[in-house]
Amino acid sequence: MATSPVAPVLVEVAERVLGGPLPLRVRAWDGSEAGPEGGPVAVVRDRRALRRLLWDPNELGLARAYVSGELDVDGDLGEALSLFWAMARGGGIRKVTVKDKLSLVGTGVRLGLVGPRPRPPAEEARLSGRKHTRHRDRAAIAHHYDMSNAFYERVLDPNMAYSCAYWTSDAPDYGVEDAQRDKLELVCVKLGLRPGMRMLDVGCGWGSLAIHAAKHHGVHVTGITLSEQQRDFVLERIAAEGLGDRVDVRLQDYRELTDEPFDAIGTLEMGEHVGAENYPQYAETLFKMLKPEGRLLLQQMSRGAVAQGGGSFIETYIAPDMNMRPVGQTVDMLEDTGLEVRDVEALREHYVWTCRAWGETIESRWDELVALAGETTTRVWRLYMAGSALAFEENRIGVHQVLAVRPTAAGVAGLPRTRAELLASESV
Repeated sequence: MATSPVAPVLVEVAERVLGGPLPLRVRAWDGSEAGPEGGPVAVVRDRRALRRLLWDPNELGLARAYVSGELDVDGDLGEALSLFWAMARGGGIRKVTVKDKLSLVGTGVRLGLVGPRPRPPAEEARLSGRKHTRHRDRAAIAHHYDMSNAFYERVLDPNMAYSCAYWTSDAPDYGVEDAQRDKLELVCVKLGLRPGMRMLDVGCGWGSLAIHAAKHHGVHVTGITLSEQQRDFVLERIAAEGLGDRVDVRLQDYRELTDEPFDAIGTLEMGEHVGAENYPQYAETLFKMLKPEGRLLLQQMSRGAVAQGGGSFIETYIAPDMNMRPVGQTVDMLEDTGLEVRDVEALREHYVWTCRAWGETIESRWDELVALAGETTTRVWRLYMAGSALAFEENRIGVHQVLAVRPTAAGVAGLPRTRAELLASESV
């Protein structure tokens, strides 16, 4: 006896649960299709994908199915995600009730889907202990940044800058390497770097800011990171560039800093890893590590007060324990220490272009990255870049550069009179 095609059943159940029409066409494992035509197609390759959604009918369930390859998208992944979020904003997704769950289970029984919860992909972070202890923070950083220097070398630009770039041109031959260089220069100019200054780079990554500041502005830089692989990589770069007398990098927690105050501090997308409860201590450390009239440039992602954190996918696969807060809260906590915030610049659209550039690199080097890190990890990054670009484009996440200064006891900030003077380059 012929069996009924699967896809129409899946679409009917989904629309009942979602409370409206499904914005995507569905192709099931039996080859059947249903739903609207002319856009991306959600490809359910394996029954296990739906079993994951029965157990976790949320973002994490979808992510696990996609990362494992049981759920795929035929067409543009970013467009598919955009359709999903548009439906969510329109109020189409409603809370899954007990009745809904029973209906889902009933359909699952008919399709042979009911069974034990599938094991999560091995790529998920599994941390233990209280959040944002030094031990757990090291483990969280290691999960993301110690994955593979070789992988990051193939995804990022040659300077290994892993934060929002600054796109000053839309010329066809202007790419992410140029935009990252312009971002590094913007940071150095805002900090007013001059030869002989001492600069602290908190969360120095693979050394892009530290090396740029030392090479092009003649400063002496101390960088700190919790990632052993990043530290080793920066040490190799320092030796190759002949900058051993200008750049020092340490495997060190910001809570362990005891240096004499610095002339300037740069910290690019490090505050997201600190945690809400520890951010006042982080801000206080930045204040203490600055000389009077010293400048701080903090680049940080932000979210609304209701939706802080990174989201279940990001915190599970990319950056465990991540926290993003409204930019106003960040400004308040910096000023509570005695720092004076003098300039805030929003770069949200720049992160759209940055994530898309990284995503294009992943697609162009797909086979190479799969051979290096495995298909599951590479699928994590494909989803990460597509979802991040969309979140910035739709203003669900922002990113800002915050320039602050430590005034003297008499209130002197030591800044130029105008913004134009502040942004005048002083590179050597």
